[in-house]
Amino acid sequence: MAYEALRAQLEESLATLQDRMQKVRKDVTREHSDDSAEQAQERENDEVIDAIGNETALSVRLIRSALDRMDDGTYGQCEQCGEDIATDRLQVVPEADRCVRCAS
Repeated sequence: MAYEALRAQLEESLATLQDRMQKVRKDVTREHSDDSAEQAQERENDEVIDAIGNETALSVRLIRSALDRMDDGTYGQCEQCGEDIATDRLQVVPEADRCVRCAS
């Protein structure tokens, strides 16, 4: 099966996520206010930014892994049982590395 449309979707998602990571890095390295009340709010915001950064980094790894599987010819095969991953699943979750049965 040809996966050109899914590759394009993955590459677009990867670019978006990489842009998000740059913004997260910028936010994480910014200076904090001298005002203690503002610092408390900024630290809470930092926790949210860290969580977003962690989730984004995980998504980047999953997408890169899917692109690597496309390159080596194993994309669309369940990494656990070796069976084909349903096309419908890949269209919804193109970075999926397991079939529905094994992912449950």
